[in-house]
Amino acid sequence: MGTVALVTGASSGLGEGFARELAVRCADLVLVARRQDRLEALAVDLAEKFGTVSTVIPLDLAAPGAVAELVADLSTRKIPIGTLVNSAGFGTVGNFIEADAAREAEQIALNVQAVTILTRALLPDLVATAAREPGAAALVNFASTAAFQAVPRMSVYAASKAYVLSFTEALWYETRGTGLKVTAVCPGLVDTEFSDVAQRTTPAGERPRRSLTVDDVVRSSFAALDRAVTPPLVVNGSRNRMLAQVSTLAPRRAVLTVLGRRRHS
Repeated sequence: MGTVALVTGASSGLGEGFARELAVRCADLVLVARRQDRLEALAVDLAEKFGTVSTVIPLDLAAPGAVAELVADLSTRKIPIGTLVNSAGFGTVGNFIEADAAREAEQIALNVQAVTILTRALLPDLVATAAREPGAAALVNFASTAAFQAVPRMSVYAASKAYVLSFTEALWYETRGTGLKVTAVCPGLVDTEFSDVAQRTTPAGERPRRSLTVDDVVRSSFAALDRAVTPPLVVNGSRNRMLAQVSTLAPRRAVLTVLGRRRHS
């Protein structure tokens, strides 16, 4: 309550879901994504339902200099950020040798570089907010169950999320004692636009098999954030938790073989 949360990828899916939950908890918002019309519609909806003040910043964070532009904009507007949710990201599917090189570079820029630079820029504000208002500041980075092992035909995506997971766990340790809540959310397959972007489509109107809903992920993620000691990672869904554990305990070559066969079936 009374703090400002910045949510990237807020125009749809998990970013929008997190923005709505933060509005329920009386945070004001900075909404960042490429699609200005969706951000503005969300801002109006949150204002009408919860009285939330939202700042809309349409921006492609994968573009060169975009993160620096965002940070400068926040400074000019004098908006101190108390919570950062790095939700923006995408994945591609296919053999790496056949991939579009520019698209893969864009994926790394958004999933890895933007998360790193934006977190570094705003971390002092997050820690300062936590010191003033214990329990009111958080850093949430979106990893994935793909972070726990290499994934054939999603090689760059899985590697980028392994980076996010490792990065976030290290920050969780480094910020211990500051009051800042730090966690990496690992949701697995979620019923969002991600599957369309990654070209993993299902028949029209059909929910991807064994996927979670946005509400499922938001609920379990905030349950972890509400704990007295926030865990460094949250794997959403009991099946995903089991698979993540198996991935870390089984021989890596065996896991790689199983995933490789599934991707080609």
